[in-house]
Amino acid sequence: MKIKRISAYQVDLPLREGRYAWSGGKSVSVFDSTIVQVETNTGLVGHGEVCPLGPFYLPAYAAGVRAGLAELAPHLIGLDPLQLAILNDQMDRALKGHAYVKSGIDIACWDILGQVAEQPVCVLLGGRYGDDFVLYRAISQRSPADMAASVARYRAEGYRRFQLKVGGDPHTDIERIRAVADVLAPGDILVADANTGWLAHEAARVVRGVDDVDVYIEQPCLSYESCLSIRQRTTHPFVLDETIDSIDALLGAYGDSAMDVVNIKISKFGGLTRAKQARDLCVSLGIAMTIEDSWGGDITTAAIAHLAHSTPAEFLFTATDFNSYVTVSTAEGAPQRHNGRMAASAAAGLGIAPRWEALGEPALAIG
Repeated sequence: MKIKRISAYQVDLPLREGRYAWSGGKSVSVFDSTIVQVETNTGLVGHGEVCPLGPFYLPAYAAGVRAGLAELAPHLIGLDPLQLAILNDQMDRALKGHAYVKSGIDIACWDILGQVAEQPVCVLLGGRYGDDFVLYRAISQRSPADMAASVARYRAEGYRRFQLKVGGDPHTDIERIRAVADVLAPGDILVADANTGWLAHEAARVVRGVDDVDVYIEQPCLSYESCLSIRQRTTHPFVLDETIDSIDALLGAYGDSAMDVVNIKISKFGGLTRAKQARDLCVSLGIAMTIEDSWGGDITTAAIAHLAHSTPAEFLFTATDFNSYVTVSTAEGAPQRHNGRMAASAAAGLGIAPRWEALGEPALAIG
């Protein structure tokens, strides 16, 4: 089997809530997503998706996905999509860095592998643990009262884990955390995610100001060193996200006892192949994980679901269902949330089929 053609489709994904806001005044109302299609000479076709959270969050941007694919795709025509290690090695030789560009191709090849094996991707990633898995809901940065109202609304939909977007004024963030904590029930989990937004002295004020609240602190500062300094002065459980972008970073943070939970974003690692490597390492080291990505729609949600469902339940802190945040559906068969939980498809591959009326004409086709 050989790769015959690689195509990319640009799709806008408007938000159901109208606007998503986080630290530093950053916000998005429409996400620019790229659907990647890998066609083979046998007629089998696989799909992936890459959707950066704007150019001001991680070192990734939507137009960069498609520009990178134009550079990368010609080097992959003729390769066997089932030989994923060889494929990833070739992508790294052809394009240094830019892991997010490679992610959609890697996911699409896992989709093909599942179709050939006649198994869902989660089985190929290690197995299917349980009937479903737990989700979290991200709460856009607003006033304390508005964020508490959002949490109450999503609790009624079945969510029990909430990630508050903080990282603003420390006094207001303390109010946000306390207001939301007041509407939670026993067993609910609260995460205060600063998305690198605090300076160290601000983060220190917040963790001291909510010392009596049962809350996880996520990525308080921009640098790893500043996050580690906050980790060392609080008893709150600690989550790292933005600074964990490689196996080396993961091992270094483990050696420093820098976190209790780590977020594994698929595109940040370059696709399912290396996200699985990070996931399996975390299981070996005893680190709990959130399985997610930067953003996306139905196909990203399907990829997240397969990686999450193949993660031992005791190590899966939570996962996310991005397709419930947006108004456009790009694929049939994508997993859907139910009472704050989700299950990966039992169909072969990712279990999805693109909605061509949503995708339109390709922005790029090589091969």
